[in-house]
Amino acid sequence: MSTEQIPSGRTRPNRLAPPAWLLRGLRPASAPIPWAAAARAGVALAAPLAAGFALDEPEYGALVSMGALSGVIGDTADAYRMRILNIAVPQVFGAVGVALGTLVYGHGWVAVGALTLVALVSGMISSIGTVASVSGLLLLLYAVIGAGLPLPQPWWTAPLLLTAGGLFVLALTLLGWPLRGRQPERSAVAATYHRLAELLEAAGGPAYEERRQALTHALDQAYDLVLGRRARVHGGSPALVRMLAQLNVVIPLVEAAPAVHLRGRPLSPRIPAAVRELAAAVEEGRPGPAALDLPAPHTPAERALDAALRHAARIVHLADPDVDNVDDRLGRPAALGVRVRRTVRDVMFSSASWRYGLRLAVCIGLAQSLVSLVELERSYWVPLTVTFVLKPDFGSVFSRAVLRAVGTAGGLVIAAAVLAEVPRGWWDVPVMLFLGALIPVFSAKGYALQTAAITPVILLLSDQLNHQGFDLIRPRLLDSFIGCAITLIAGYLLWPESWRTRIGDRLADCVDDAARYVERAFAPVAGPEALAAARQARLQDRRRIYRELSGVRNEFQRALTEPPPTGARAAAWWPLVVAVERIVDATTAARVRVNHGAAAPAAEEADEIVRQLRELADGVRGSRIPGPEPAPGPGEDDTGVLCPVRQEVAAARAIVRPHPEQPPAAPRKGPGSPSGTLGR
Repeated sequence: MSTEQIPSGRTRPNRLAPPAWLLRGLRPASAPIPWAAAARAGVALAAPLAAGFALDEPEYGALVSMGALSGVIGDTADAYRMRILNIAVPQVFGAVGVALGTLVYGHGWVAVGALTLVALVSGMISSIGTVASVSGLLLLLYAVIGAGLPLPQPWWTAPLLLTAGGLFVLALTLLGWPLRGRQPERSAVAATYHRLAELLEAAGGPAYEERRQALTHALDQAYDLVLGRRARVHGGSPALVRMLAQLNVVIPLVEAAPAVHLRGRPLSPRIPAAVRELAAAVEEGRPGPAALDLPAPHTPAERALDAALRHAARIVHLADPDVDNVDDRLGRPAALGVRVRRTVRDVMFSSASWRYGLRLAVCIGLAQSLVSLVELERSYWVPLTVTFVLKPDFGSVFSRAVLRAVGTAGGLVIAAAVLAEVPRGWWDVPVMLFLGALIPVFSAKGYALQTAAITPVILLLSDQLNHQGFDLIRPRLLDSFIGCAITLIAGYLLWPESWRTRIGDRLADCVDDAARYVERAFAPVAGPEALAAARQARLQDRRRIYRELSGVRNEFQRALTEPPPTGARAAAWWPLVVAVERIVDATTAARVRVNHGAAAPAAEEADEIVRQLRELADGVRGSRIPGPEPAPGPGEDDTGVLCPVRQEVAAARAIVRPHPEQPPAAPRKGPGSPSGTLGR
């Protein structure tokens, strides 16, 4: 974590300078330009508009372009089958939303009640997953547009045109499928080998933790892509089975990495080079004999790495893996009906889903009341702003409200220049081609820039429907500020959970999982079948912990964009996030060493570590802010295989332990965090 990412406790000499949390949100992310996505977005938004002018139906062309805009925003996946879901499924919800909005257009309280109910449903289903979140967004977004703009009649015209726009984007997206096929999945599997090579290069050095996080992210992405279609085609697609086998053999290498890291010295360069050769073979789909030039292993950790690397080479270069003998390390999904019932039950009985749905419903109800009932010249832009901002699964609500206001102001400057200088008609087509191409480029840079790119597109398209021209600019800016204010007050300040970080609670769950992992790692087992089952359970436990810790890191990043004191309090948990990761790594390393010749620890020693971890989880749940980070001291037995685990557990327990010289509720300054300060 770079020093810019952690709030600084130093006093700024210039009191007029923007606060650090705002600058952090405004700073553009470093991301390559997605040229293909930019070209696709430009064509998808401009072509329907050109067709509308050619047919003398500009309103129809504008609606198709609006539907294409939603498809462009939702096209975020890599694998083609996932892109079908990300683009096509939300279009169905969007069609339902605009149909409902069209039916209640101009009906006052009926419109308020209908949009409030739609907002409740939209918020609740957003907790299911990424596709459901985008679907909920389009359901509410199109309902707001239908209730706020005079759309063509009959009522089914707008749903049909908007859906056609989304499907047009999908068709453009799928043009590359015959050429690229499974290339996204294959590239994702190869990326795990590249990240693994970088991790092994960093073993024994200070860059190891950062490289391990990159490998965890690559593994998550690869498994999500490869296993996304497992329930339907597993066993029927040799290419998919081969990629799954190549991905599975990375796991023993990942397990061996902590053990070689704890040696404290770098590996031979021939080992990362061999892993990069495997990455090239995966990416090129190149079978053949495996020729490895590896140094002779001497320690248990080196023997574990050597055995795992040679096994990976055999699998990677195997032309036709046995489709019936591919180890499914993460477990097969349940049947579709079971998953649907489980999802419905989770949504209906989840307090978090109801709370978010109610927050969104309250804000939309207030915004739509202002539009439909109050005698003011307000527009659909007020609830539209609430819809975009109040998405906690997309990031901090507070920072999104501020960045939305900033981005809207920037986008309105662009729209004002276009509306003032560009004649209406065919000149709108090249303008839309350019502005549409900016959306994927700016979306990769940050939310404020994404808003600045989307705002003029929506304004220019809505101008084809209401023909207000330059007179749109100032009312839309005021509408955006009103929408942001409603969100901040009714959707943020009145809900304490939104401005209190949940990092501590999520970390406590991770510590409980770590205790279970240690317990299973050293539990006595008898027989080969029991041994295989225990290893499978350990693999699933470790992957679950790393995924949850990845979520904690995302929560950490979200909290850093909150204003004080939330951001500073979140930063205080950083040492414990690192400590839990080190506990899991040390446990994995100990198990690997035992598997390859080291003496097994006594059962009482492992039980004591489990007890201490469970006490640590209780301490995390009861502590608002951790205390000063200690330096881990030596354990009772500095030669045992569990010595590194004990030291990491002791360090983590001391972080949470109350300190008499400092109250637990006050964050501290010191060198324990990545920036050296935890704020005030």
